[in-house]
Amino acid sequence: MANKGPSYGMSRQVQDKIEQKYDPELEVRLVEWIGTQCGSGVGKPEAGKLGFQAWLKDGCVLCELINTLCKDKPVKKIQSSSMAFKQMEQISQFLNAAERYGVVKTDMFQTVDLWEGKDLAAVQRTLMALGSIAVTKDDGCFHGDPNWFFKKAQENRRDFSDDQLKEGKNVIGLQMGSNKGASQSGMTGYGRPRQIMNP
Repeated sequence: MANKGPSYGMSRQVQDKIEQKYDPELEVRLVEWIGTQCGSGVGKPEAGKLGFQAWLKDGCVLCELINTLCKDKPVKKIQSSSMAFKQMEQISQFLNAAERYGVVKTDMFQTVDLWEGKDLAAVQRTLMALGSIAVTKDDGCFHGDPNWFFKKAQENRRDFSDDQLKEGKNVIGLQMGSNKGASQSGMTGYGRPRQIMNP
């Protein structure tokens, strides 16, 4: 599958749309965060989409990243390999660990999205979701600038007494509309009667 030829027609248009979603500025921010989070041992990729893909393709950097975010090190064995199935296995280990960490399944990329370079924008979305969850957890494992990621909403429970609940039933909310100032004063009849003319 990695040696698949160029696509044509509708397939080409779809692939072009997917490639337009890739954000080079976001790439720079993610590379900076991964470098800060994992340390200088992970290195830095060449600038551009292909460099970003080559850097993450074997799954080692991703597994290192998820291990630094979790206290229990979910990926036990990280080894660099040139064999395709080993690289894909490491990517799927990262994806499983990220899902256990809290990344929603809809925010996850597929292994082939990264390994074959089919949808690197999806890889960026997964890393952004991972960073957001790390910032939200605030357990001391996140390193970097928290302003790089948005903080996820937290539950905000409210407990109302029975008196407050009863009082709320008597209030007409403004979203229901208002009848203040509504009257029929000045209204006239419903128009003139129909004119029938005989020739």
